[in-house]
Amino acid sequence: MRALCWEGVGKLAVRDVPEPRIRAAGDIIVKVRASSVCGSDLHLINGYLPAMREGDVMGHEFMGEVVETGPGVQRLRVGDRVVVGSVVACGGCWYCRTEQFSLCDNSNPQPVLTEKLWGHSPAGILGYSHAAGGYAGSHAEYIRVPFGDVGAFPVPDGVPDDAAVFASDAMPTGWMAADFCGLKGGEVVAVWGAGAVGQMAARSAQILGAERVIVIDRLPERLATAAARLGVETIDYARTDVLEALREMTAGRGPDACIEAVGMESHDVGPTYAYDRVKQSARLQSDRPTSVRQAIMACRKGGTVSIVGVYAGLVDKFPLGAAMNKALVLRMGQMHAQRYIPMLLDRLAAGEIDPGYLATHPLPLDQGVRGYELFEKKRDGCLRTVLHPVG
Repeated sequence: MRALCWEGVGKLAVRDVPEPRIRAAGDIIVKVRASSVCGSDLHLINGYLPAMREGDVMGHEFMGEVVETGPGVQRLRVGDRVVVGSVVACGGCWYCRTEQFSLCDNSNPQPVLTEKLWGHSPAGILGYSHAAGGYAGSHAEYIRVPFGDVGAFPVPDGVPDDAAVFASDAMPTGWMAADFCGLKGGEVVAVWGAGAVGQMAARSAQILGAERVIVIDRLPERLATAAARLGVETIDYARTDVLEALREMTAGRGPDACIEAVGMESHDVGPTYAYDRVKQSARLQSDRPTSVRQAIMACRKGGTVSIVGVYAGLVDKFPLGAAMNKALVLRMGQMHAQRYIPMLLDRLAAGEIDPGYLATHPLPLDQGVRGYELFEKKRDGCLRTVLHPVG
């Protein structure tokens, strides 16, 4: 079968790879119908998560059709159209029983690196390097999904593939970001990043009761899309001092909650960003924490900073003093897909959330390399490329 594979730092190629097979009783095989690119994939491509091997199949946000099930699968049937959470969870460990699925004890068969890096190993993630289990990804014609009954969910009739695909990762990540904010109604929420996750976080905050949502980015077309589609306020950080603007927009108090939906390759302007780029390029720090710093400094006293952008290691100049002395609540993590996806599919079917507009560039799988170039370089107004395997 054909798949989009990692070929070395900065290199991708579509190549032939072996078709997946059932390996355990709970496995399912899914014929991929739509697989979205994701900003966190860029961290793998660019070598910031050093556990990739040549030939690894990329992709983790997808939906498709069940074509084979293992003997232990009870909830799913061949022919079901399903969306699959990118985080792999066993469903039976303590973390899964308490709905902290991205912390699953049993789904990462290669935990040594992450145990050394972080003290404990979290869950495995499909298509996300050998640090996250070494699972083949979804930019392929077929994919093996472990623990299929736990991680795959039937898509309601009438929901298009290019909308359902975002229920795999962008929607639950955005919802969790807003959920972490503990909104009770009437709050001002600021969101760093107007990509798919940032826009889904903004929409989720609205549904959960935020009175005002302010989205921060530098790309005019993304800011315009967020304003038009969601009715949010926007700040262009390339033209405006973000901290000053947020103080003015909140009568000096600051947002009640700040959501960081950018991650370890965040962009900015000015000398601090140049400093971060040099340190990251020299591997003196693994991540660029620009947007996290801003979120902590901008948030009102006693507020919440929710971090769902992916970070992997160490950062410099983290404003711990500001977080402590302002009594901020910091919440962060990989999304608990299995907790949120069923609810989000219901909201999709009801029309309460409509992420289909995010799929600005649907392309066949064979054009996957071009799709990533459009996405990474932010060309042609690309919000998300969604790959459709041929055949």
